[in-house]
Amino acid sequence: MDTAWIQVFVLTISQCLAPAGKTICQEQELQLQFVAQADCELAREQLVYLLDRADDVIVNKEKTRCTASARQQAIFNTQEEVKQQSATAWTTPATNAATQLDFTQQAHQERLENLRACEEVNGTAPCRIGDIIIEAASEQRTEVWRKE
Repeated sequence: MDTAWIQVFVLTISQCLAPAGKTICQEQELQLQFVAQADCELAREQLVYLLDRADDVIVNKEKTRCTASARQQAIFNTQEEVKQQSATAWTTPATNAATQLDFTQQAHQERLENLRACEEVNGTAPCRIGDIIIEAASEQRTEVWRKE
């Protein structure tokens, strides 16, 4: 077994927590590690969004950030070395495992399967074009969200 330095991205959340009914809060930092910068940024956005809606949390957005860093990790040469060093049962992760869909992706896929193509129904909504669902027109303004 050797040791090596690996790049990680550290998400630092700077927040001030106030107990219920109190007007004074206590500042604290929460740190999480991610392998990819995109994952770190996504978690930062989601956590800031959720914490902003809490009644007893104030997030300092200027101090909340994703920073590249490095961590020293144990590197094993073989699976046998891992088994010898590990106190608990260890299994090899599946390399070709299909990514599991979250509930919104799963609901979207189910709806796609139940809709006909827009060409088949002469553009009558609801219908689908590829993976895009076309809804019937309404009086309400619709916001389109796109994952970058």
